[in-house]
Amino acid sequence: MATLAARAAKLDAADELGAKREEFVLDDTIYLDGNSLGALPKAVQARVAEVVTHEWGTLRIRSWEESGWWTAPERIGNRIAPLVGAAEDQIVVGDSTSVNVFKALVAAVRIARGGTDDAHPDEGRDEIVVDATTFPTDGYIAESAARMTGCRLIPVAPADTPSVLGPRTAAVLLNHADYRTGRLHDLPGLTAAGHAAGALMVWDLCHTAGALPVGLDAHGVDLAVGCTYKYLNGGPGSPAYLYVRKEHQARFDSPLPGWNGHAQPFGMRPEFTPAEGAVRGRVGTPDILSMLALEAALGVWDGVSVEAVRAKSLALTDFFLECVEAYVPKGRVEPVTPAAHTERGSQVALRCADAGEVMRRLIAQGVVGDFREPDVLRFGFTPLYVSFAEAERAARVLAHTLAGA
Repeated sequence: MATLAARAAKLDAADELGAKREEFVLDDTIYLDGNSLGALPKAVQARVAEVVTHEWGTLRIRSWEESGWWTAPERIGNRIAPLVGAAEDQIVVGDSTSVNVFKALVAAVRIARGGTDDAHPDEGRDEIVVDATTFPTDGYIAESAARMTGCRLIPVAPADTPSVLGPRTAAVLLNHADYRTGRLHDLPGLTAAGHAAGALMVWDLCHTAGALPVGLDAHGVDLAVGCTYKYLNGGPGSPAYLYVRKEHQARFDSPLPGWNGHAQPFGMRPEFTPAEGAVRGRVGTPDILSMLALEAALGVWDGVSVEAVRAKSLALTDFFLECVEAYVPKGRVEPVTPAAHTERGSQVALRCADAGEVMRRLIAQGVVGDFREPDVLRFGFTPLYVSFAEAERAARVLAHTLAGA
C-alpha cells in the first residue's frame, strides 16, 4: 500500500492537469461519478448570479440582444466544437440528448433517401441499425423514428454492425462508449463501414465528449449528439448539443421544425423555411439559465488539450485497476472494462455480486461512484479534477469494504 500511495504522490506531482482541480468546487469526498454528473466549476456560481441579478433582473428582455442570449446556442456550440474535433458552425446547443437523437436520426433517414430536394429519392433504404446495448432512451427513440419513417429497426452489438449493413440501410445509431462497461467502440472503423454501405452515421457521444478525442470531422461522422452534464461539467439537466456535418446542413430536414430554427424567426410566417446551417437544428426558446451556466463551465477547458486529458484518463484508469488488483480480495470483483486502451473510455466497471450494497457502503465512506443493475460498480474518472491519490485511496476503501462484507 505504501508503495502505491508513494507512486500516486509522484504521479500527482508530475500531472500537467493537476492545477485544474482548483477550478472546481470539491471537498474531501472522492468523487468518481463525473460520468453521470460532473463537479461544479467555480466560475459558474458568479456567472449564474450575474445572469439572474443583472441580465434578467435589470436588463430583462434587452438581454436577448445586449447580453447575447439569442446567439448562445451557436456560440456555445462553437466552444464545444474543438472538444469533439469539429470545425465551427456545425454544432448547436439546446434541448435534451433524447430530443437531439430524434432530430438527428429522422433527419439522417431523410438525407439517406435523398431529402426533399432530390428528384429521385432512394425509398429502398428502409432500415435503421441501432446499438442493441445502447442507453435505453436511444433505443426507444430509434424505435419511434423507425415507425415514423416506415423503416425496419435492426438492433445489433456495435462490433457486429458491418454484418447487417447493406443497400437498404438508411441510418446507423451507435454509442461511442458503453455506459455500463466503459467499452469504447470503433468510431472511425464503423463510420467507414456505414459509409461504404451508403448509410448515414449518427453517434451518441454522451460518455466520451470531454474525456477523449472524438474526431467528428476527421472521421467523416454525419451527425452526432451528446449531453453536457458529464465530462463537460455543465450542471444537472444542462442542454445537449447536435452536430450536423457541414455538407449535410442544406439537406438537414428536422422532424421538429420549431420557430427558433426558422430563417426568419420573428417574421411569424405560417410556412416553415429552415435557417441556414446548423441553426436549423434549433427548435424552441433556449433555456438561458442552464445554457449560460454551461458556457461558464466550459471555461475550465481554457489551455487544455483533449489529448492531455486522454493521456491522464488512461493513466488514472490503469493505476486504479492496478490498485484494485493489489488490494481487493481475489475473486471478489471482476473488471468488465476492457484492458486495451483502444477499447476503454474514461470509467472502470467492476462486476460484483452485491454491487448495490457495496456502492451504498462506499458512498457512506466518502467514495462516490454508482451502481448499474444487476451487478456493476461504475467509477468515472474525470481527468480535470480526479487525482492519482484519490484513485489509490478509492481502491483501498473498496478493498476494506469488500473484506468486511
